[in-house]
Amino acid sequence: MASGGGVARGRLAEERKSWRRSHPHGFVAKPATLPDGSVNLMVWNCIVPGKEGTDWEGGYFPLFLNFDENYPTRAPVCKFPTGFLHVNVYSTGAVCLSILGDGWKPSITVRQILIGIQDLLDNPNPASSAQGPCCELLTKNLPEYKNRVRQQAKRYPLHV
Repeated sequence: MASGGGVARGRLAEERKSWRRSHPHGFVAKPATLPDGSVNLMVWNCIVPGKEGTDWEGGYFPLFLNFDENYPTRAPVCKFPTGFLHVNVYSTGAVCLSILGDGWKPSITVRQILIGIQDLLDNPNPASSAQGPCCELLTKNLPEYKNRVRQQAKRYPLHV
């Protein structure tokens, strides 16, 4: 087990270096800082920006990545804040996305996870709904769904 954690931390340290060298504009991904000032590579605080030209534009959505000692063999748990409005996000904030489940491969990077989640925002999958009422709104009242998405984006402005 200890070696698994070592593998996970080693991979995450490499991912952190790679991210710091180059990352997509508007995204944030950094390991959490512990009270003593040290870094916890197993928990990352991220920001996923809404894509320009979509109802999500202008929102900078907080996302937490929680890795365990089995990473990269096992995908991290990715969570938005509780109550996040999206068809493929559970009420707990957990993201339902194929690359985080059956589609997971150890070669998938933090960058790919975050870009995949950004893409999911404006491309919900009603066939894999995590929130029944939200899915019903999407499929039966698209204008109201889009309105609520825009309201949510306004609740998550860029903090400079």
